Amino acid sequence: MRISCVLTAAFSLLSIGQGVLGVPGPSPGPNLVGRQTRTTPLLAVFPGQDTLPTLADIINLNATNGTFLPLQNIQGDIFVGMKKQLETFYFFHINDATSFKTALKSYVPTITSTATLLSPASSQPLAFVNIAFSSSGLKELGITDNLGDQQFSSGMYADATNLGDSLSNWKSTYAGTDIHGVFLMGTDQTSYITSYLSDIESTFGSSITQLDRIDAAARPGSEAGHEHFGFLDGISNPAISGFSMNVLPGQAIVPPGIILIGRPGDATIRPPWTLDGTFMAFRRLQQKVPEFNKWTLDNAIQNEAKTLTVQQGADYLSARMFGRWKSGAPTDLSPEVDDPTLGADPQRNNNFDFSHLGSLLISDQSKCPFSAHIRKTNPRADLGDLNTINHAIRAGTPYGPEVSSSESSSNTTTQDRGLAFVEYQSNIGNGFRFQQINWANTANFPPLKTVTPGIEPIVGQGSPRTAEGLDPANQSKGYTIPQFVIPTGGEYFFMPSISALTSKIAA
Repeated sequence: MRISCVLTAAFSLLSIGQGVLGVPGPSPGPNLVGRQTRTTPLLAVFPGQDTLPTLADIINLNATNGTFLPLQNIQGDIFVGMKKQLETFYFFHINDATSFKTALKSYVPTITSTATLLSPASSQPLAFVNIAFSSSGLKELGITDNLGDQQFSSGMYADATNLGDSLSNWKSTYAGTDIHGVFLMGTDQTSYITSYLSDIESTFGSSITQLDRIDAAARPGSEAGHEHFGFLDGISNPAISGFSMNVLPGQAIVPPGIILIGRPGDATIRPPWTLDGTFMAFRRLQQKVPEFNKWTLDNAIQNEAKTLTVQQGADYLSARMFGRWKSGAPTDLSPEVDDPTLGADPQRNNNFDFSHLGSLLISDQSKCPFSAHIRKTNPRADLGDLNTINHAIRAGTPYGPEVSSSESSSNTTTQDRGLAFVEYQSNIGNGFRFQQINWANTANFPPLKTVTPGIEPIVGQGSPRTAEGLDPANQSKGYTIPQFVIPTGGEYFFMPSISALTSKIAA
């Protein structure tokens, strides 16, 4: 009876525009009226990923276990960002703070909440829009509060060398603190992005200047959900207490405060208005796909039966570098051959922790190298599954064209492509930064192994770029690995709650 009453009350509030559990909800912005009808869901579910909960599911969960996450007040990309088909990043500089605040106040009803993206398709907008601000952007708006995050306050440019980046590779747009904010737009049709960009430019006018724009999209056909090297992405994000309805086998469970400011699990004292906001680490990661393909062919490995072709040996090597086959099947469960059925099954593709009966966790790399991407960035049993504080939610989208025939034949990248990488956490030092510096870039991580694992071969930065364990027949063999992922810019942003946009940012 209690659940039924809560559900009825919540949906009644939503239907009159008050939002879930009384939090003010969005309505069409001034330039979007009449274009808010949709017949299919805005977001997609790619192979290997779990389905999204419905809004009714979450309300039911809140009523059952007493948790409370005001989804109508939480910007939508945070929890469901891996489901985007098209995404545009519009980076801007604020020219006139007063005019910008006036425009923002009128535009806030267009900012899309998590609740809206979980609502029935007919209640969803044609595209979602979120907004986030850099530290310099908040200062430009007169907000000097200490948000309790040193990396955010300094900005990513000041942190780039600590991350292992070469600043000579950074685009000039990101060098410094000129970027004040970013609009994130996601949808399933390019024309909708065009319309929403027009709305933004019409609403904000000369109060802002576009500094950069990245148009990203899921790759075509069967490659949808895969990044440019060809590997299925978005499989191993953690489950969030109070949001995730069906925790998948092997999935980490973290309290909401690991992602959202001011919620259980966030131990840092913050200004009250930052509640339900999050820090967004953005990275523009260029991928050298033809060079990666050539290197794996040149260094192709063999299985125990010595039956692989050179291409199969290259695929085998690249799978061990990632810790997954391109289908998403983990090498820890399918060490010698790809298993697309396993990769596409969210009930099985994450159900492992690198430990196996009869093998030694400190020395056995036969199934997954210590240096593999998924092991370095989510060490599981290597840390006794105790690293909850270092989890974050990844929500990147590929940008740039498919590899051309001329690039493939010359083994040389001539067109810019890569990943518009996004990661959300309540503490950058515990989330993205810790994963990059302490895990990916650190040769002796995971710790207490009988050999030095080496640098993470995909996103690891720094030198020497060496790793061991990639060849299961010779696990002590060292590889010198070229840099196939090159950071070319980035910034740390704060993504506030929707109510904070009006009560603080635009005030």
